[in-house]
Amino acid sequence: MEHDDPKRSRGGWDPQWLTVADITTLILADHDWFREQFAELDYLQAQSPVHRAALERVWRPLADKLDVHAYIEELIFYPQLLKRGADDPEGETLDAIGDHNDIRDGVREAHAARVGTEQWWAAVGRTRVANDDHMGEEERQGLSDFRRHAPVGLREALGRQYREFMDQHPTTEGLPIVDRDPQRYVEDFESTPPSKRADGSLNIGSLKGVN
Repeated sequence: MEHDDPKRSRGGWDPQWLTVADITTLILADHDWFREQFAELDYLQAQSPVHRAALERVWRPLADKLDVHAYIEELIFYPQLLKRGADDPEGETLDAIGDHNDIRDGVREAHAARVGTEQWWAAVGRTRVANDDHMGEEERQGLSDFRRHAPVGLREALGRQYREFMDQHPTTEGLPIVDRDPQRYVEDFESTPPSKRADGSLNIGSLKGVN
């Protein structure tokens, strides 16, 4: 028997629940949106003739949000997971950064091809596979770990930063979208003395004092 999820409505995530601003909930909402957009591409791919303008209208916002989503996770979520996680935060982070690189590579390859061509569809497919793998792992591992071991005040403070950043960056304009070395990302965090580590704040609101 299926049980209703209080966080969801018939049209997706309940906006009233999203006002809680827990970063893990907001990341999950983005995951649902990604899945919906890739499904929309399925419908468009089945049409004949190819409607390139329609493909473009779905793909461009999707590609931008995939990159911005990865960027902000690496900026504020994964440093806090490394600090607060209790399962295997280092392994979870290494996997995630590697997945983000694969997603970024797929997006770049798709941008380099003409929309609607076989080359473009192949690149979009690689992006989708990399993103599906990443979302599944992140939901089972990093998000679950953080939800269980990080205090709610921290999760909500990060959520407010996450939401404001995403609202301010509907595209990648002005953001350095580059691949990262997963091992160096973790080593840089671990080699920084705790007293000198950034708290993950985007100057939207300090995380100091959040227990």
